Amino acid sequence: MDKLDAMRLFARIVDRRSFTLAAQDLDLPRSTVTEVIKQLEARLGVRLLERTTRQVRPTLDGEAYYQRCLGILAEIEEAEAAFTGARPAGLLRVDVHSVLARHFMLPGLPDFLARYPGIQLRIGEGDRYVDLVREGVDCVLRVGKPGDSSMIGRQIALLPEGTYASPGYLERHGTPSAPDDLAGHHMVAFVSSATGSVLPLEFRHGETVREVLLPHTVSVAGAEMYAATARLGLGLIQVPSYRVQDDLARGTLVEVLKDFPPTPSPVYVLYPQNRQLSPRVRVFIDWLGAEFARRLPA
Repeated sequence: MDKLDAMRLFARIVDRRSFTLAAQDLDLPRSTVTEVIKQLEARLGVRLLERTTRQVRPTLDGEAYYQRCLGILAEIEEAEAAFTGARPAGLLRVDVHSVLARHFMLPGLPDFLARYPGIQLRIGEGDRYVDLVREGVDCVLRVGKPGDSSMIGRQIALLPEGTYASPGYLERHGTPSAPDDLAGHHMVAFVSSATGSVLPLEFRHGETVREVLLPHTVSVAGAEMYAATARLGLGLIQVPSYRVQDDLARGTLVEVLKDFPPTPSPVYVLYPQNRQLSPRVRVFIDWLGAEFARRLPA
């Protein structure tokens, strides 16, 4: 194994905190991984990794070498692509918000893969916090402003939102025309996965934003369940407009308080701040931003 491949292997071990996982990622025998690191430490004359029964972590020298490796490998990849005209290639690991991905990412994915046939895409889905480096993920797609300072967030879209209810609910409780008309109304409570708290309804008019917590008998933590409970007439909900276009067309949900829309939700792609973007990550983010722009209403 040459020096560059050894660097790639070492960086992957640090990312994954595991010889075994790094070997699986790079399709190498575990014995080869061990031998390469032994030779690398011998050549440099320093101990790069501390091994315990539970995980592997870099020493101080190992951390310094790791940071240099990241920069060198990213620059080599970019330089080769610039001079050879090579198309971005390799394994790209992404983690996505599932509902968002099904609407904005998946429809155009065949075109992306046809444009970049050298890229292999591994997609995970969820709304949980992802340790990008530890889990070997290149970037994640999420709704909401990022709170983790260890990641860089590139905003690629703003999702318009609205307030919705079923026709049956509005027949029983009346149709509000302003937030002051919400006495006697109920909401379906949406529980934040980040805080565990119920999110209030939000009504924006000009520069004024008003938050309202209405009585609720049902609380949910998932996007699909949130819309489903509103269809059953269990209360008002607030969701991005794209999510309920079919319901509006069928008449199973109705938009109310159109003059007081919630603040649009930002969509971010997040990636580690200590990494230079590889060409394959860069083209994926650029393509994803274009897909959102193309599919969101003007």
